[in-house]
Amino acid sequence: TDDHVPGAEEEEFEPIQVFPEAEEMDLRPGADNCYKCSTCDTNCPVAEVDDEFPGPKFQGPEQWRLKRQDDHDVDDSVMKCSNCMRCDSACPSEVPLSQMHNTARGEYVEEQMDKFSREYLRNRILANYRRLAPLAAAFPRTANFVMGLSVTKWMGEKLLGITSERDFPEFATETFREWWTQRGGAKVENPDKRIAYFHGCYSNYNTPEVAKALVRVYEHFGYEIMVPDQSCSGTPMFANGMLEDARRAAETNVSELAAAIEDGADIVASCSSCSMSLRQEYPELFDFENTETVAENTWDAVEYLRVHEDLESELEGRSVEGDEFDDFAYHAPCHSRNQGLDGQTIEVLSVIDGIEAHDVGDSCSGISGTYGWKEENYETSMKIGEEMFEHMDAADAQTGLTECPTCSMQMEHGTGYEIKHTLEVLEAALVGSGSAAGGRREAG
Repeated sequence: TDDHVPGAEEEEFEPIQVFPEAEEMDLRPGADNCYKCSTCDTNCPVAEVDDEFPGPKFQGPEQWRLKRQDDHDVDDSVMKCSNCMRCDSACPSEVPLSQMHNTARGEYVEEQMDKFSREYLRNRILANYRRLAPLAAAFPRTANFVMGLSVTKWMGEKLLGITSERDFPEFATETFREWWTQRGGAKVENPDKRIAYFHGCYSNYNTPEVAKALVRVYEHFGYEIMVPDQSCSGTPMFANGMLEDARRAAETNVSELAAAIEDGADIVASCSSCSMSLRQEYPELFDFENTETVAENTWDAVEYLRVHEDLESELEGRSVEGDEFDDFAYHAPCHSRNQGLDGQTIEVLSVIDGIEAHDVGDSCSGISGTYGWKEENYETSMKIGEEMFEHMDAADAQTGLTECPTCSMQMEHGTGYEIKHTLEVLEAALVGSGSAAGGRREAG
């Protein structure tokens, strides 16, 4: 409101239509809350290493102000935003920066990007990993062999602009959902303690050991686990401006998860980006029925146990077997920090005998999902990750730890360390390391 202007209280506020199609999502109040302090810019990892990137202040409030004039297109630099969302938590005025960035990227891709360009095709493929993964998972050994060839990576870079510097993640010989079906589903029935597990794409196709760890840990506490049908969380789609793809995925997820909530379940995610998407990006960008309900009932997996169970007391005095569980270099993903969860893993693991988890600082890993897989962003992503790599090397540990699958890719790529998920450590402590070892994916 403009109540500081004499007589303004007598005038009815009429929202300014910023994007023509955004009739119900005018962000003018958010843009006007920005007083150009540049805190978002100083906290932006991309702006820190790329002098040509104008930063989140320009991509958000400034761009929305410019869009009030019909002759201004969305600046193409919006595609250099990594979608780490650190600007949201940095802003002292609570300007909805990432919402502005997501919406601007969506318009740029829809209205300005050539749909026959290499960039568009590449981004569409990266954004829709969920559509291609089932094919590779059907023939995992063949897929892993072919994707590991130097010629495959070379062709990916030349034809699509996917960097050849990274190794493609391996596909599991048995997906989590296949394991879940083979096992016969839930082993605990408890209508008073029920969760619906949003496992996401990566834990299903690439690291089912993480999903299995969640199942075993939650069953240890007596929870009945539901695994509803689900699509991609939409995180890579938001980052690549594929908002219609994200909307379709979100409609499926909200419908299925809302039904689980009706059955008495809370939603739990093992990936920090998935929980962030369900909790923040869905209600910011979509307005279909039950979006808010799903957001309000979604939890990070470790967070949920800390709130609803006495997790620390349960872990007190427990120990784990195996050198890989001795000491960890822990990186808190940006999307965990944005949910206020950056300190929880260190606190939880500190009570387990023989485990030392070293926080490697608040720097961004630099990969930011699909961002670091793009040829033009690879060097920038590695520059962003330098501080994390250095802190990992300096820590008294040879194993990395994080809750984000793409952060784990970057950590392994930059240091050569084996990377684990916090749930795997909890599984080893609460259920036994034998179960954790049995859940490993088979390379082939």
